[in-house]
Amino acid sequence: MTAGTSPRASGGGEVTYGIDVGGTKMLGVALDADDHILAEVRVPTPRRFGRDSRHRAADGALVDALARVVDRLAAELASSSVAGACDVGVGVPGLVDDHGVLRFAPNLPVGTGVDVGAQLAGRLHGARVVVDNDATCAGLAEWTSGAATGLSDVVMVTLGTGIGGGVVAGGRVLRGANGFAAEIGHMVVDPAGPPCPCGKRGCWERYASGSGLARLAREAAHAGRLDVVVDLAGGDPEAVRGEHVTDAAAYGDAGALGVLAELGWWLALGLANLAAVLDPEAFVLGGGLADHLELVLGPTRRAFDDLLVDRRYRPEIAIRPALLGERAGAIGAARLAREESRHHSGRG
Repeated sequence: MTAGTSPRASGGGEVTYGIDVGGTKMLGVALDADDHILAEVRVPTPRRFGRDSRHRAADGALVDALARVVDRLAAELASSSVAGACDVGVGVPGLVDDHGVLRFAPNLPVGTGVDVGAQLAGRLHGARVVVDNDATCAGLAEWTSGAATGLSDVVMVTLGTGIGGGVVAGGRVLRGANGFAAEIGHMVVDPAGPPCPCGKRGCWERYASGSGLARLAREAAHAGRLDVVVDLAGGDPEAVRGEHVTDAAAYGDAGALGVLAELGWWLALGLANLAAVLDPEAFVLGGGLADHLELVLGPTRRAFDDLLVDRRYRPEIAIRPALLGERAGAIGAARLAREESRHHSGRG
């Protein structure tokens, strides 16, 4: 299928596309009616602006990239006997209103102000496009068929470039008055802390996300506590990234393990604050950093028990890794699109 054509194809079964937009990559999947993944595509997330950054919403880079993902998914399905999709779900980081407009996206500046739903539907010649927050999509997927199956109150925490959240309360997805609920990464945990792309200082994601890990590691490297990690980064403390820390920690480097323990404390601090407000049965941790959770979960659980208010009087709150991995957001976006389509058609 060429760019700009409809994602509907001739043939048999029902297929829905889901796309998860992250800070560095976009992951798209095609799901059949039984939630089997039929195709999968990854492309870099656009970072460029238009000539005038004040008019970045008109740049079109985000919608262009989303349309390319749809085209590539459709191309992978073209030789199969399965029909293409006419419904597309998109999960984006930031404040998404009820009309599919990305109002504010500190970790995706190219998307701020973009009417993702309408613009992408136009590119796909009227295909139904449903847009929601990426972590809400991931939380929905984990709640319906992942680590939170069977629970009524759960908080999904996605640890990537920033921190996203998806909340299920009383068996319903919590969206808030404007659809902006669960922007948990921007809880301020240190008013004197480092600047955040959102414009504030000391947000939780500056300490407990993938970018937070890199920042903690660079501070430790400049303090002379991460010789092995600095060697992996080519000898420059400013070149240290999160993957250098996790690589060194996997081999038992004490300095790297110490940085991950610090990350675990900051992660636990945010979880304890959320527990005090929401009283969930479980936290589910996903996102790009989830691949290394085995290195963080121990310190996080220990610190969480120390930080949680009235711990002696509460039932245990589980802290679980996500089961669907990096695909959770895309799967959840596809399911949202499918449910929206069935609602409008009167099916299901």
